[in-house]
Amino acid sequence: MDAEKIIAGKKILIVDDEKEVLDSLIDLLEICKIDTALSFEEGKRLLEENDYDLAVLDIMGVKGFDLLKIANERNVPALMLTAHGLSEENLKKSAKDGAAYYAPKDEMKNIEVFIADVIDAMEKKKSPWIRWLDRLGSFYDSKFGGTDWREKEKKFWEERIKARGYPFDSSDPNI
Repeated sequence: MDAEKIIAGKKILIVDDEKEVLDSLIDLLEICKIDTALSFEEGKRLLEENDYDLAVLDIMGVKGFDLLKIANERNVPALMLTAHGLSEENLKKSAKDGAAYYAPKDEMKNIEVFIADVIDAMEKKKSPWIRWLDRLGSFYDSKFGGTDWREKEKKFWEERIKARGYPFDSSDPNI
């Protein structure tokens, strides 16, 4: 997969309350068209007024889950990017609430690849969670103390991986 080719020219919204994070992501995604927001209110306004290929949303500090709801309503896939919100609970909530990906800020240098994973999966009508698990599963295994987080929610993750297309219908009891 050629990540640069997949994301070149894509319109991305990045919402994070840390200016340094926004600046780093702008540098890493220079081949994309980027809008940024430092607050929930600004992110909400941009989501409601513009069309995006993808939104990168911080969880803490900008009400990321509230922005995720708006992104879903606007049919904008969302990649949750977090440091302080990195937990099993937030991972599952992100997936259940319709996020397409959940990445740690520790791995921000790979943002191009994560975004390409989502866009490529959507174009192929596949779940982006397949590549997410392949790419970041071992990271979360070490962060969460082993594979128990997967086993506790085995059916949930199997359904996410089997799902076709995006967004997921969160009202579907099978997902």
